[in-house]
Amino acid sequence: MIDPAGYMLTVRLESVSPDLVEGVVVSARQHHPEPEARITIAIANLPAPALEMVLSRCTEAGAFGFHVFQADRSVALGAKKERWQTICREAAMLAGRLRVPEVDAQPALQDLLKVGEHPVMLVRGAPLSLAKMSGPRDITLLVGPEGGWSDRELGLVEISAGLGPRNLRAETAALVGLAVALAARE
Repeated sequence: MIDPAGYMLTVRLESVSPDLVEGVVVSARQHHPEPEARITIAIANLPAPALEMVLSRCTEAGAFGFHVFQADRSVALGAKKERWQTICREAAMLAGRLRVPEVDAQPALQDLLKVGEHPVMLVRGAPLSLAKMSGPRDITLLVGPEGGWSDRELGLVEISAGLGPRNLRAETAALVGLAVALAARE
C-alpha cells in the first residue's frame, strides 16, 4: 500500500468486511516513483485501442501528463476524456505512482503549442537525436499520427528530434520517446 506522503507501507490486515478494512502498519519505507523530469506526451488522436495503450503504458513508465489533439492526418475523432482519465488512474495504481497524469484534449496542434511546455516534435530522420537532448528538463513530446506529420505541422515547431532510422507506430514512438527522454534527464 502507498500512502499520500510517499511511503510504501506493509499492512497486516486484521479484519475485512464489505464496509470496512482494518489493519496495522508493520513497516514503511520511502517510495519515490515519480521522475524528476516532467515529460508530457502530446499525441495525435489515434483509434481507441492504440490511444488507450499509449495512455496506459506511458502512465506506467512515468509520463507527467497527456495532450490528445487532432493532427491534419488523424483518423480518429472525438474526445473521451473521462475514459482516458480512468485508464491513467488504473495504470498509475498498477505502477505504484503517487499521482495520476492529467489528460486533456486540444482541437489542433497550434492550440496544443499554446499550452505545451518546450515542445519537441518526434520526426523520423531528424538530425538531432532525442537521446542526446539533455535539456530542458521538462518537455512536451509531440507524437504524430500514423500517416505522419503534414508539411504545415512540421513548420509549426522549432525543435524536432528523432528516435533512430526506423519507422515506428505512434504508440511505440510515444513509449520509446518517453523512455529515452527520461533516461537522458536522470
